[in-house]
Amino acid sequence: MSLSPLPLLMLEPMVRAALLEDLGRAGDITTQAIVPSDASGKMVLAARQHGVVAGLDLAALAFTLIDPEIVVKIERADGSRVEAGDVIATLAGPARGLLTAERVALNFLSHLSGIASATAGIVDAVRGHKAKIVCTRKTTPGLRALEKYAVRAGGGSNHRFGLDDAMLIKDNHIAIAGGIRPAIERAKANAGHLVKIEIEVDTLAQLREALELGADAVLLDNMAPDMLRQAVQLVGGRAVTEASGRVTQETAPAIAAAGVDMISVGWLTHSAPILDIGLDCE
Repeated sequence: MSLSPLPLLMLEPMVRAALLEDLGRAGDITTQAIVPSDASGKMVLAARQHGVVAGLDLAALAFTLIDPEIVVKIERADGSRVEAGDVIATLAGPARGLLTAERVALNFLSHLSGIASATAGIVDAVRGHKAKIVCTRKTTPGLRALEKYAVRAGGGSNHRFGLDDAMLIKDNHIAIAGGIRPAIERAKANAGHLVKIEIEVDTLAQLREALELGADAVLLDNMAPDMLRQAVQLVGGRAVTEASGRVTQETAPAIAAAGVDMISVGWLTHSAPILDIGLDCE
């Protein structure tokens, strides 16, 4: 899958806000006190464990927003698999700027690389099956576009970006609407011609009703692999099938083997551990 970078216009406000938060009211008083204003340096961003890189454009922006004279050369592009000790990027320029931007750059890079790495682990686990690994809306407020980009960098795909790009009828919608039929009928009456409708089901009986009403996709929630296989057979290609619920790298292969089209994994964006990356003087 080709990975397209996010426009810098989208990234710059996020990086700028993070830098302003870190600079506080007086700037980097430690670096200003210790490092001469005319000092220059060369540094490398290096992986300290194996994983997948994501977020280099944000890291580069952190350095160049602090000091435009800093030159960043990317050695391993987003989406690259790295091992401990691999150099991801080299940096050269004013030493004060390198040190001041370090933490913000690493925060973005380590966090997004962690998401990409976790995604790649599950993508690898289901290789050979048709199921795509997709993320959810369980993202850090304000960072959704970045975290969903990191999922793509790890070989995954994206579910909805927000509440407005598809209809996903969840269990609480069904409860308040009074059942699957009124929920789907009302959704269809209000959906534009390009809007898809997905509905969450917990049982095969609910699935049959959703299929009869013409749902475009069905979210098979917390179903065991045996029930998932039955569900996929029942759907018979009439709707997109999505499995969800407590998916791990260990459980994903059995879920994928059931024949579902997608497996959604919320923890990729809300709980993936960072990838350990350091900034080291050459």
